[in-house]
Amino acid sequence: MRRHHGYRGLAPGDLGAAVAIGNFDGVHLGHRSVIALARASADALGAALGVVTFEPHPRSFFAPGRPPFRLMDADARARRLAKLGVEQLHELPFDADLAAMSAERFAGEVLGAGLGLRHVVAGADFRFGKARMGDATLLRSLGPACGFGVTIAPLVSDARGDLSSTAIRAALSEGRPDEAARMLGHWHRIEGRVQHGDKRGRNLGFPTANIGLGDLHRPRYGVYAVILDVIDGPHAGRHHGAASLGERPTFGAQTPNLEVYVLDFAGDLYGAAVSVALVAFQRPELAFDDVAALVDQMGRDVTETRARLAAAGLG
Repeated sequence: MRRHHGYRGLAPGDLGAAVAIGNFDGVHLGHRSVIALARASADALGAALGVVTFEPHPRSFFAPGRPPFRLMDADARARRLAKLGVEQLHELPFDADLAAMSAERFAGEVLGAGLGLRHVVAGADFRFGKARMGDATLLRSLGPACGFGVTIAPLVSDARGDLSSTAIRAALSEGRPDEAARMLGHWHRIEGRVQHGDKRGRNLGFPTANIGLGDLHRPRYGVYAVILDVIDGPHAGRHHGAASLGERPTFGAQTPNLEVYVLDFAGDLYGAAVSVALVAFQRPELAFDDVAALVDQMGRDVTETRARLAAAGLG
């Protein structure tokens, strides 16, 4: 997959894709339905399959002080889109110029002249242009004059409601990773590089791989059964783990992070790129009266993790 930042000065071979457009936070099943329609258009036109998205997320630009909300960062999103067969990823810098751009100018200057798109697929709730004045219907009316066709993708829902990034965040906040996975079409993952921590876990007999949360949405704090995929390094591969997500209140106020105790593992993961899938929520985060009580509970957590992963067919 070719990844582009901006819409000016692209090589001729990077123009002319049939694209899905949107934020694609989480790349959930609703997003995948939009991409599937773009793929059908790409096949019919003999064009590359592309995605047009925004970086940073517009919400980060307009409300930088709000709590972290993203389900995945730009790199994780790019990896997920590449797995879906996307050939051209256009990440448009969402800055003051783009925020002030009229819907008409965006369609003509960015999508038409800049990216040379042949077809655009947008979800029925897609908004664009200054003050979100443009919608999917306006995009469809502007497309022919700008050189591209437009398909409006219907929203995807099931008996439990619409599939959306907002609904997925709510499920994660409530400690329901299984419900989030149903809407995502895959486990929710937290990705990053293993960092050096306080090494308390090692001293307690439960060494952990520590991953920062950065600007990612915070799932419910507590203990999870997880799958740890190590992306690079000598221990690359899939492992099982028991993870603590939160602030570690037994030791006072701490910066929130994810700590993974890797089952049946011995080795050094510092610096390795990892992807942690939240499979099952086991219990909320607790403050223990002493370290001995914490260690006893950690032992029970690991036993439960093994049972949870086995029940999920992962044991």
